[in-house]
Amino acid sequence: MNAPIRPKERDAVVQSLRAGVVPRAGQHLIQVGRIREIETLVSDIVRVADGGSAFRLVIGEYGAGKTFFLNLVRAVAMEKKLVVASADLNPDRRLHASGGQARSLYAELMRNMATRTKPEGGALNGIVEKFIATAKAEAKEAGQPTETLIRRKLEHLTELVNGYDFADVIAAYYRGFEEGNEELKSDAVRWLRGEFTTKTDAKTALGVRTYVDDAAVYDQLKLMARFVRLAGFSGLLVSLDELVNLYKLANAQARNSNYEQILRILNDSLQGTAVGLGFILGGTPEFLLDTRRGLYSYPALQSRLAQNTFASSELVDFSGPTVRLSSLTPEDFYVLLQKLRHVYAGGDVAKYLLPDHGVASFMEHCSRRIGETYFRTPRTTITSFINLLAVLEQNPGVEWQTLLGGLEVAADTGAAGDMTVEVEESDEFASFKL
Repeated sequence: MNAPIRPKERDAVVQSLRAGVVPRAGQHLIQVGRIREIETLVSDIVRVADGGSAFRLVIGEYGAGKTFFLNLVRAVAMEKKLVVASADLNPDRRLHASGGQARSLYAELMRNMATRTKPEGGALNGIVEKFIATAKAEAKEAGQPTETLIRRKLEHLTELVNGYDFADVIAAYYRGFEEGNEELKSDAVRWLRGEFTTKTDAKTALGVRTYVDDAAVYDQLKLMARFVRLAGFSGLLVSLDELVNLYKLANAQARNSNYEQILRILNDSLQGTAVGLGFILGGTPEFLLDTRRGLYSYPALQSRLAQNTFASSELVDFSGPTVRLSSLTPEDFYVLLQKLRHVYAGGDVAKYLLPDHGVASFMEHCSRRIGETYFRTPRTTITSFINLLAVLEQNPGVEWQTLLGGLEVAADTGAAGDMTVEVEESDEFASFKL
């Protein structure tokens, strides 16, 4: 814990947490607890890297650290040479739709594709060019035309939906690469990103008969998973957060269609029919357990996602598709605050702004103000702690004991607004069928 912390990582963590959002880098610096959950997801990553498939639904209370956990798993996956595509669901981005929302989700996933060398996203071009460079080297060694070898390598993709056109698009990118035709390369990437909206545009630009529409999103992800393996990566991990937005859909038929898509993904993963493809989805307990609007309102999903009846509050079972994030204990939270203090000081013990008993006093202060929620859903508490350190840093003469007396720590009430839904009159009588 005495190693210096790079200013870039320190600032990424501090600034993100102070704004109440999850840092995209440096998560390992502040990770505490949940060792079993992490080990479970790492085993999924290993399975995907071995050509298998995985599906995990990560369930936790609002503000309890789901997004942080997903980002930590994302970082581990990239270290294991997986490509990671991540996105948040919102009213304009869904798993299933007929008005372009599913294609919008796919486009966001492709824009956010990340690798170990490009962790911030935008890695799609590099993945395609890595595949082409490998094919060129193999073609030269074998004395064959590169495009012939490219098509041979992609031949087994033709068994999947849109597989023929996918191969044509990669070949078009290669021609643009060789001829210096930036427009052809750009059109190929636009197709791969799902940015074409009509068959006419796709045919005019690339000579292909299809484009990535709402109905083809999941099939396209299966294609992409196989392609990244051909490019030299271990597989594709799709990380989706804010699935509560499906719970909030007012239209029962729309929710039903999205839950059916989740069921399809889950079945493929359990049966091992998806190659090198993993899904990790983040949601709240209400999104999972509500029998009227949540996943449990769809009987086929309820039977597959139900908790092991032999598992209790003290006995856990991580072999099922649902991982319930355990709450942080006060001891975990104390370690977390110590780590935050360490990160804020840039890894220099001499620059600590608060002693150990000051950290304990801050926890006691929070407990008196808002009760045990300060460590169970710690988002606002962490923000307050960072604010305290900021004032101490910029006002060297101020005593921390003085600041604690006037420090306001509010309970995190974001969950109330997060679960607000617009109820249609017909929604009350909606029913789902297997």
